[in-house]
Amino acid sequence: MYVLLDLPGLLFFTTYTLLVLFWAEIYHQARSLPADKLRTFYMAINGAIYFIQVCIWIYLWINDNSVVVVIGQVFIAVVSFVAALGFLFYGGRLFFMLRRFPIESKGRRKKLHEVGSVTAICFSCFLIRCFVVVLSAFDKDASLDVLDHPVLNLIYYMLVEILPSALVLYILRKLPPKRISAQYHPIR
Repeated sequence: MYVLLDLPGLLFFTTYTLLVLFWAEIYHQARSLPADKLRTFYMAINGAIYFIQVCIWIYLWINDNSVVVVIGQVFIAVVSFVAALGFLFYGGRLFFMLRRFPIESKGRRKKLHEVGSVTAICFSCFLIRCFVVVLSAFDKDASLDVLDHPVLNLIYYMLVEILPSALVLYILRKLPPKRISAQYHPIR
């Protein structure tokens, strides 16, 4: 059951940290900083996190130990905290960089609102996840097991996954228009 609780959280972490990577690349390119190693760093960090988590799962499969369960939950909490810091760091930097652009910049206000809102939502989401997972690790009455506390579990997943995902999708719903090339001629 322990694996079932951690795998969606790790996938959620990986998906949302792609947004942090995107913002980091934008920030580094705008500041003329080297951005070529950001993707390698991102993949190495994600690989290390999955490797450590798989080692914890294997150890639990071989020897079910309550101390290792707590260590695994604290690990997930630390991963969530690092994601929250990533959103705060690069989302905050991008937000303040956008604030310095001239007021006449096209789309400045919209992008400023998008980055600020998504940063606040994702930072809060991962911070709440961190605190709840730590609480459930040390307080057995606050378990995240669906069978033990279905109402608390519903509230937890609504606060840290469903609602933030819906808000982020709503905020980022409008994609830029497709560019039409002068050489593109559709067949009629």
